[in-house]
Amino acid sequence: MMKVIQAWLIYDEKSAANNTSYIDWFIDEAQKKGIMMELVIRNELMSGIKNNQSILIRDGREVPSPEVAVVRTIDPLLSSHLEELGTLVFNSSRVAKICNHKALTYKEVQKLSLPMVDTFFYQRHTLPEQPPLDFPFVMKSVHGRGGNEVFLIEDEKTWSRIKDTFPSDEMVVQTANVQPGKDVRVFVVGNEIIAAVRRESRKDFRANFSLGGSAKLYPLSEKETEMVQRICRHFKFDMVGVDFLIDLDGNLLFNEIEDIVGSRTLSKLTDINLLDLYTSHILNKWQQSQKTKNS
Repeated sequence: MMKVIQAWLIYDEKSAANNTSYIDWFIDEAQKKGIMMELVIRNELMSGIKNNQSILIRDGREVPSPEVAVVRTIDPLLSSHLEELGTLVFNSSRVAKICNHKALTYKEVQKLSLPMVDTFFYQRHTLPEQPPLDFPFVMKSVHGRGGNEVFLIEDEKTWSRIKDTFPSDEMVVQTANVQPGKDVRVFVVGNEIIAAVRRESRKDFRANFSLGGSAKLYPLSEKETEMVQRICRHFKFDMVGVDFLIDLDGNLLFNEIEDIVGSRTLSKLTDINLLDLYTSHILNKWQQSQKTKNS
């Protein structure tokens, strides 16, 4: 008889409302593997310390932590708290902490000596009055997702406006000597490369599919595959998107890692069932954790 695994699928309220079909699909695929997955809204939860013990409160009452939690909102502290309580968390709190902070991501990937654009780190109070790089350059919030809070600075007027109205207190500034409006996303499940897509926008310097860009499957070369595998070995992902910019000679440059990656682009281009693969990975990882615990 299959062991039933109790799992939470954690979303913030707004994202849950915007992703009902995806959530239903996720829960259905999990159930096929004996994973009883329940949608939990982040605002329902309170984590903390009581009587010097880590506790979890849901809707006003203390509850045990689930066996498995898939955290689909940016909250590394919650992920870490759940891990301390014995929950197997997807992605891990380490991945959530690093990959949802662009500066930390670049610092971590730098250890792998992979090609990337020149990148500089600033806080609002350390931004200089004069442009820090030659035009054009890019400013990004360290916490931005989906192409949001990313700005192309092409002249003094834009620099002055963006500098004074930037929506975050922490940012990265990068050179922009890449092919504008083009990038490559590699979908990874359990450190296995599932597929790669090349995204392109003719209207925007950002290539995000959600911003109106187009996409097609992209065959990774042997060299590009090795780049992705080095990143995977370093981080030990569950499911992510690894994104690359394309330089003027057509070479890939590391850009960022999407911790809460969706599958709309891949579903549009292929018949790959990403959530079938992901829930199978969740089941296998949970089974391995039980063997380790009982050995």
